[in-house]
Amino acid sequence: MTEVGVDAIVPWAASRCITQWKGERGLKALGKWRATAREAGKQSRRVRFPEVADLATTKQVAALLAGADFAAVLHESGEEPLAGAELPAAGDIVLVVGPEGGVSPEELDLFAQAGARPYVLGRTVLRTSTAGTAAAALLLGRTGRWS
Repeated sequence: MTEVGVDAIVPWAASRCITQWKGERGLKALGKWRATAREAGKQSRRVRFPEVADLATTKQVAALLAGADFAAVLHESGEEPLAGAELPAAGDIVLVVGPEGGVSPEELDLFAQAGARPYVLGRTVLRTSTAGTAAAALLLGRTGRWS
């Protein structure tokens, strides 16, 4: 996602996450994400590297969605493709990509209350790492950031 141009990455402690970022393990994982973003930024010749935030709770992610100009969750329940979503001319776009275990119904409800809609990328369900990059590239292309 760094290479395609995202501005920020927020690791999320979803209820269905297989990997738990607790204690020393969490600090090590966060350090690895930050180092990877920094190195990917250098490789892709970015002027500004994306911020990799501290691990967020579901409520914190919902607050980010509530403050966004466009809020979306990649989820198989979405009836509209992300490629057809109406995007704002300017402002913040917040996209939630769930864990390999999926976004729970409770999390999806909370995100909907915060104003996020579910979208799909296509007919298949992608792995988290692929879905985030594919969705970021799609959105950045549509916003003109790749022009």
